[in-house]
Amino acid sequence: MKTDKKIQEDVMREMEWDPEITDATDIGVAVEDGIVTLSGQVGSYWEKEAAEKAAKRVKGVTGVAQEMVVKYAGMPRTDADIADATVNSIKWNTTIPNEKVTVKVENGWVTLEGEVEWEYQKIAAKNTVEKIKGVKDVSNLITIKPKVQAPIVKNKIKDALERSADIEADRIQVETEGNKVILKGKVRTWSEMNEVERAAWSAPGVMSVEDNMTIL
Repeated sequence: MKTDKKIQEDVMREMEWDPEITDATDIGVAVEDGIVTLSGQVGSYWEKEAAEKAAKRVKGVTGVAQEMVVKYAGMPRTDADIADATVNSIKWNTTIPNEKVTVKVENGWVTLEGEVEWEYQKIAAKNTVEKIKGVKDVSNLITIKPKVQAPIVKNKIKDALERSADIEADRIQVETEGNKVILKGKVRTWSEMNEVERAAWSAPGVMSVEDNMTIL
């Protein structure tokens, strides 16, 4: 088992080898019970993130406390400038649905909110913002809301019906409008209708269910 002293030495060496860190000597490294505390000043948020990632790569590290401060050289950028640059950067990134993402900047701290369909889009938004001059920190509050896919909903309903009764799933028609599922067709009882609704709600991305089914 590595000692805290050895972990500290390894973290410092890892940061020295990282090309994204301009000067590792500006970063303080303290270790207690495997938890690394990073302190000091760096010239960009990107560098701050690189230092944290370097620490996490070291074997024996069980946690990282981030106490570093970003201080840019030269004239400071206003929050309005940072917000404008952030919005434009997200627009230029074709992997991000920019109309689904909102930006807020306060004292250099950027908060991203909104909904996207895929995890890689959420990550891409944060990676894009990290490189903008003036950004001191990023809160990525974007949530993932996948689009409803009718075949997946249909399979969920089929599985549920096969478990609970001998109803033919082919009697149920499933349509989607965005994140809404529309159910049509015929069932034999109220309980079967409820079972179909529960199955529809269990599918990923469903935010509302419109029940147009009838009872035989």
